[in-house]
This record gives sequence, structure tokens and C-alpha cells, in this order.
Amino acid sequence: MSSILLASTPASIDFESIKRLTATEAKAVDSLIIKELSSDVLLINQMGHYIVSNGGKRLRPMLLLLAAKALGKVDQNHLMLAAVIEFIHTATLLHDDVVDESDLRRGQQSANAVWGNAASVLVGDYLYSSAFEMMVRTNIMRVMEILSKTTTAIAEGEVLQLLNCNNPETTEEKYLEVISRKTAILFSAATRLAAVVSNTSAEVEEKLSQYGQHLGVAFQLIDDALDYKATKEELGKNLGDDLAEGKPTLPLIYAIKNSNPSEANVIIDAIKNGTREAFNDVYAIVKSSKAIEYTEQRANEEAQKAMAALEILPESEFKQALLALASFSVQRSY
Repeated sequence: MSSILLASTPASIDFESIKRLTATEAKAVDSLIIKELSSDVLLINQMGHYIVSNGGKRLRPMLLLLAAKALGKVDQNHLMLAAVIEFIHTATLLHDDVVDESDLRRGQQSANAVWGNAASVLVGDYLYSSAFEMMVRTNIMRVMEILSKTTTAIAEGEVLQLLNCNNPETTEEKYLEVISRKTAILFSAATRLAAVVSNTSAEVEEKLSQYGQHLGVAFQLIDDALDYKATKEELGKNLGDDLAEGKPTLPLIYAIKNSNPSEANVIIDAIKNGTREAFNDVYAIVKSSKAIEYTEQRANEEAQKAMAALEILPESEFKQALLALASFSVQRSY
């Protein structure tokens, strides 16, 4: 990676080792997800199982489980909320793929490509409503408050992103506002909920929320850099999707500001027209302007803030795993 290395990173812990720390709990969450997906409406069962079993890192529920273990133990409410977080995340993916007209997700056909847009929207709605039904069972008002605010923020982020589409004048500040609401807020909710259910202090809850928020921003920054760096096989979606959708992501925003006028106009026209045809030209300009390096640098800064927020936790292998996830989020190639 071309940007600065993270300090104090437990580099010896890889992603698979982190997953093993919550393997037993993750299996219980998966069982819960399968149970909650059970419906007498056949299409819901088919689509639900297709999406949930279709790869994915299960990063958000893993964050909740790791944070809970770092705070002492995982109980049934932690498991329930880990499933809720995954349901909300999956619902947003279903809706996103419809809005973005995507036909590839995690290297497989997207649900809307298989079953159509109408089914994807409706099953996404089903997952949202199921998530709220499940969270009510915890009977913890603070949980419902956090998740209702989270889903509202996600919806606001999606609308803001829609407003920014095909707008090459989108600023870095506006872009960061979108990813903070649309992506990072669910990371933050996952780690905050672990603290709430574990009955920690307000300070620990806030620090874990900050960890999740900064981690989520770092994760999305790298996602947007990978659109101009990874291969189609690594990314699990088509290269240049963001450009084809007219999304002014940070690599493009930076490249416009740090290229000569003729090069900037190539990117501006591509964003306005939402076309993949100019991808090779745009890619060359993004690369020469050092936009990828800048985006990675910003991601590193966010990851450092995430790691700093964990100083409040006692030492444990689970804290080390959370630190390692901050490192993974910026060093990954997929």
C-alpha cells in the first residue's frame, strides 16, 4: 500500500484469525438469520437465502460480537442484534443495487438481476421490518432508539448520494457526509450496541461508537479507491461502476482539483454523463494525480482515530482483533 503504515498494528492477526475468535457466536447468528428468514412466502425464502449465503465478510455483526467479548461476554441479546445489523445491511444492499442498476454483487448476480427490481425492493422492506421486529424482542428502549436513528441516517445518506450523482461540483466535505451516514453509521451502531447490551459506562459506549464510525469511513474510502485499483475478481463487482453511476467519489473529487483543466474536464464530463466508456482515460488521470494515494492516506487517518478510541478497553485478544480490523480495513484488496 502506498500510503503511510498504521502505527501499533497487530500485523500478525489476519482476517481469518479474527473470524475464528467469534466463530461459535457467528454460527449462532447465522442460525438465527436462517430462522428469521423463514416465511410462508416462497420468494422471501428464496431471495433471503440467496443474499445471506452469497459471500460477504459479515463484518458488521463480527464487530458487535468482538466488542461484546472485549467487554466481557456475549449474551442472547448480542446475538439477536448481530443478526439485526446484518438484516439492515442486507436490506440496504438490495435497495442500493436497484437504485444503482447493478447486476453484480460479491462476484455473483445481484438479486435484482435474478428476480427483478420490484422483488428486490419488497424483500428489502421485509428485511427492514423483520429487523425491527427482532430488536423489539430485546425490550431495551436504548437499542430501539439507536437503531431507529441509524436507519433514518442511512436513508438520509442514500438520498444525499442520489442528489450528488452526476454532480462534479460535489466537495470532499459533502462526499464524507454521505459515507458517514450511508455506511459508517451502521458500523458505529454495531459497536455501540455491544456496549449498551453489556451495560458499560457512557464513556465506553461513546468510544466504541467512535471506533465504529471511523472504521466505517476508512472502509468506504478504501472501497472507493479499489474501484480504480482492484481487479473485477477481487472487487466482486464491475470496475468503473461508481463512474458509470455518476458517483463523485473521493478519488474523482481529488483528481479534478489536482489535474490540468483538460484532464479535469474528462472526469467532469464522465461524472455528468454517468458513463463507463471513459473509464480508461479517467483511470489514467486518477492514477497520475495521486488521487488513490490521497484517498488511502485519508483512510489511514480514519483508521488511526478508530484505533485510538480503543485505548479505553482493557487488553485482550478481542481488543487486539478490533485493532487488527482497523488495519485490515485499509490494507485489503477486496
